[in-house]
Amino acid sequence: MLTELNALIAKILFSQPSSLDLFNPYSTVDPELDLPDANLIRQNNLASYICDRDRAPRILLLAEAPGPWGCRFSGVPITSEQQLLDPDFPVHGRQSSSASEPHKEYSASIYWKTLEPFHASIFTWNTVPFHPHYPGKPHSIRTPRQSEINRFLPLLKEVVDVMSPESILAVGRKAEKALGILGFEQVYVRHPSQGGATLFAEGVRNEMNKLGQ
Repeated sequence: MLTELNALIAKILFSQPSSLDLFNPYSTVDPELDLPDANLIRQNNLASYICDRDRAPRILLLAEAPGPWGCRFSGVPITSEQQLLDPDFPVHGRQSSSASEPHKEYSASIYWKTLEPFHASIFTWNTVPFHPHYPGKPHSIRTPRQSEINRFLPLLKEVVDVMSPESILAVGRKAEKALGILGFEQVYVRHPSQGGATLFAEGVRNEMNKLGQ
């Protein structure tokens, strides 16, 4: 299942171009911000996240979209370059940015503080897998448009079908709405940023307890 999931995502995403306000980290290199082979680094980082597991994940955790300091540069949902370079972190990868120090992200730190003990059981994905930003402002973040969410609904459906998760957690209302459009049952959990860390942790742990984890 993990190999099939990785191949599915690669086939659909890795050749799609970026636009003026939607950056595809797996196909595009920004010469002002990235290493020359940054897109390939991010592809490999994502493949490691998907495939380097002892068993298939039981839970799909669906977030909204990559932020400007996390998945945009790491290629791994809600994960920063700094985390991938930490030898004690459960996922390993390389830095794709040309910055003197690897980027770090506040939400990613909160997220993994809760999720790290459950890493083998949870696979995280984004409703919109590309980074939505304002034109000319690559380090900004904007809310994905409904048209962008609709664009990636077929991929989301295939991800769920391939995974056949025992449970789906929707992080935020955009993820909840996307799953509802597709008719998938889900459990809503609060996004960990902006004061939601405690509620996010409670929601995840409650679901893990239901599954006997």
